[in-house]
Amino acid sequence: MYLHAGNNKNIRITDIVGIFDTDTATISKITKQYLSGCEKRGETVNVSYELPKAFILTSEGNGVPKNKVYFSQLSVKTLCQRADDPLK
Repeated sequence: MYLHAGNNKNIRITDIVGIFDTDTATISKITKQYLSGCEKRGETVNVSYELPKAFILTSEGNGVPKNKVYFSQLSVKTLCQRADDPLK
């Protein structure tokens, strides 16, 4: 099953570690540092050119896991509903 994160970007549900609200999660200095590091390493994907409302942390790959952060214009609530019912 896949989660549609917006703008024709689908993410395998089994790869998702968490879905986070950008407004509340980026208050923490540690989260800001983590996201900044991911951006420097090229591990971020902007699903839309709009202001992101959520980010999806994934761990992909066989053997050596590869982390990615997807920024989505959709809200956490919408993404979680889509994850529960991928046919929406």
